[in-house]
Amino acid sequence: MRILVVGTGGVGGAVAAIAARRDFFERIVFADLDAARADAVCARDERFGSAQLDASNAAAIAGLARTERIDAILNATDPRFNPPIFQAAFDAGCTYLDMAMTLSSPGGDKLGDAQFAREAEWRDRGLLALVGIGVEPGLSDVFARYAADHLFSEIDEVGVRDGADLVVDGYDFAPTFSIWTTIEECLNPPVIWEKERGWFTTEPFSEPELFTFPEGIGPIECVNVEHEEVLLVPRWIDCRRVTFKYGLGEEFIDVLKTLHKLGLDSTVPVRVRGVEVAPRDMVAAALPDPATLGDRMRGRTCAGTFVTGTGKDGKPRATYLYHVVDNEESMRRDGAQAVVWQTALNPVVALELLASAAWKGEGVLGPEAFDAVPFLDLLAEYGAPHGVEEHAA
Repeated sequence: MRILVVGTGGVGGAVAAIAARRDFFERIVFADLDAARADAVCARDERFGSAQLDASNAAAIAGLARTERIDAILNATDPRFNPPIFQAAFDAGCTYLDMAMTLSSPGGDKLGDAQFAREAEWRDRGLLALVGIGVEPGLSDVFARYAADHLFSEIDEVGVRDGADLVVDGYDFAPTFSIWTTIEECLNPPVIWEKERGWFTTEPFSEPELFTFPEGIGPIECVNVEHEEVLLVPRWIDCRRVTFKYGLGEEFIDVLKTLHKLGLDSTVPVRVRGVEVAPRDMVAAALPDPATLGDRMRGRTCAGTFVTGTGKDGKPRATYLYHVVDNEESMRRDGAQAVVWQTALNPVVALELLASAAWKGEGVLGPEAFDAVPFLDLLAEYGAPHGVEEHAA
């Protein structure tokens, strides 16, 4: 398999570190607008190559894919660039993977609608677009598939729950993931799915819930935010309700509310001393790059899916399938902080499954469309197994 990774920030760099230990690919080209950053990633392995590339230029991406005889394009940029990269993969006849789907719009498209609208085109061409294959969405969706196939006869709710006890030394406020994406997720109206209602939205930070995370992380208040799993899971899994809740913490929520109140979450450029700048881009530039915080971080991050319903034995069941990454371990292993490493791990696993044909398909598909067992088995082979915790039903 020959792979093009578009974007060599924190996640793209972690993809390189993780993939370097595997032998399922012939070549990976890492492309970025910053040529030096792409070059630095390539120093890890002689099978890697680099290129300077504008992620907004679909023709340039498709041209590079053809020149390099690429089989699969992994989008490791933020979701603003999904449309051109998605189009480029289609034009070049490549498999497409991303870790976050196309953005929603107020009163219009839901997350991923623009991609699912083209499902028939991809299927007719015999091409696969595997969307939402990071950790959340991604591994969380794999957990939902596994629970439906192996643990439950009926599912009441698939509830993704994300929490961490990470601390960044030396900063009063330092997000551990892209603040641009975090603002988008947390300040947009959260989406919930119910079988009787379909998709509907609520207020940001609604339905606070105290959820106890495993392996010593402990109880964290989680709230509804907009996230892809709610748009993906109901398409393939029979259940009554789907939710996504983040354990953000009171301080983080207060900061996000303040940014919104001041208009600093806006993506519409304003003129400042003769220069056009989007307020959200300014906020992102003013905060530290999450990819550079690993040496200052302590603690663990947990991604997981809490499933409730009736078990295969006919009794009530409540099961949390989860994945914990310790920052000290991910830094020691690959020099990548825990959140970006956990995100990067899953598309690499998926690419290996696609290379071996253990996963295969056509059209625009989410992780739920595939057998979960090969993925979870390979995840353990990568040295990062998942956990399962039973709760009182």
